[in-house]
Amino acid sequence: MNRYEYIRRYRRGRRHRRTGHAALIAGCVALLLLGGTAAFLWGRHRIAGSDTSPGNVVVMNPTSGSDSADIVITPEEPETDSAFSDIPADHPAAGLLKQARLLALGYDYEAALALLQSDANLASDPLVTEAIADYEAAAAALVPVKISEVTHVFFHSLIIDTARAFDGDSDEKGYNQVMTTADEFNKILQSMYDKGYVLVKLHDLAYEATDESGKTVMKPGTILLPEGKIPFVMSQDDVCYYPYMDGDGFASRIIIGEDGKPTCEMKLEDGSVSVGAYDLVPILEAFIEQHPDFSYKGARAVLAFTGYEGILGYRTSSAYADSPTYEADRQEAARVAQCLKDNGWELASHSWGHLNLGSIEMERFTADTDKWETEVDSLIGPTDIILYPFGADVGDWHPYTMENERFRYLYNVGFRYFCNVDSSRHWVQIGDDYMRQGRRNLDGYRMWKDITAEDPSKRRLDDLFRAEDVFDQARPVPVPDM
Repeated sequence: MNRYEYIRRYRRGRRHRRTGHAALIAGCVALLLLGGTAAFLWGRHRIAGSDTSPGNVVVMNPTSGSDSADIVITPEEPETDSAFSDIPADHPAAGLLKQARLLALGYDYEAALALLQSDANLASDPLVTEAIADYEAAAAALVPVKISEVTHVFFHSLIIDTARAFDGDSDEKGYNQVMTTADEFNKILQSMYDKGYVLVKLHDLAYEATDESGKTVMKPGTILLPEGKIPFVMSQDDVCYYPYMDGDGFASRIIIGEDGKPTCEMKLEDGSVSVGAYDLVPILEAFIEQHPDFSYKGARAVLAFTGYEGILGYRTSSAYADSPTYEADRQEAARVAQCLKDNGWELASHSWGHLNLGSIEMERFTADTDKWETEVDSLIGPTDIILYPFGADVGDWHPYTMENERFRYLYNVGFRYFCNVDSSRHWVQIGDDYMRQGRRNLDGYRMWKDITAEDPSKRRLDDLFRAEDVFDQARPVPVPDM
């Protein structure tokens, strides 16, 4: 069974319930390092009495069972706080200077300068004029990046509780192959940050414009970064929280937190629900809050949805139309989707039924595309991005043309950005009416292939991180081939 066939069976197949669990070790105490100074406190994390304030990263204890506890990690002082330490709190321009500096940390010097120059009464203030000079000099030193060399990495739902995901049941193999643990994800972020990577939006790479003849064409974008910085795109597939994942140590849905930003719920083994950083969205948000220079002009990742079970953990599919919560789920999913967009996240199609769009019969292809538009597009608003399920493109490496009926159909319903899966460091193709990019899977399978590669040339991740430094020791090994 090849990789794509297995993942499809694994996602769409019947979930096999676990028959029981062995007694697990209790009283485990661990110390972890976070920036060298973070304190780690053990304690039961529940909705009542738990600390899920902005900036806190909540990670499930790798033990399981009724006595397991969560780790509430309070990160070191965010860079955004220390970056403002030289601005007197009582200075009349303090608020303006802090807003401008935050924009500058995200490389948006144009917006920072416009903000500082917007108040004529403060134009001659020494701190304001000094900041303007600094940002003008920094802007002048920026260099354009090569769009053709921008890499794109992607993940699935993050494993939070490894003991529940890797418990020997029928789903363990798939989780081990195609998922990434929260611990691995945090290490990947830190490694990429240390190497100078900066997250950009997919829409930063190319944009539609009108040429001299009045025709709408796709043109390469302009990304300006300091010398040595490396742009990259990130995406997450299947942000749906499928029913088969219930009870296996994953988040159960995305909600809007008390601070107005997206966060996650997770069902614990005792049946209670906890709120915290239980998947990619809130973990990445917390990392960028601490490291604003990791995000170019507020960029976040691309989130891709299928529709057959629902999106964001809400049962929005027509298959649930008879459910008494169906309409409420659809309304709440729409609210969360809008919150994500308001916070810089790009939303994308992953097809409605998680189908191989390159090989299914055309009638089914068009029906699936239409169903996406009816059931998902109607909730999240129009999107022009499609991340192909299984990475299966509707064409080979040659440029798309309108003679390709599958591309033509997708184009006519509004898609302009098309992403497959490719193990190359970067593959970008910009045509007259589309942009195409290959993506790299950063999962258990890919990391294990790097770790066990006898030929150094077969290692695919060293430009991002060393797999040996990231690989979660809780994973069953060897990780089986796809």
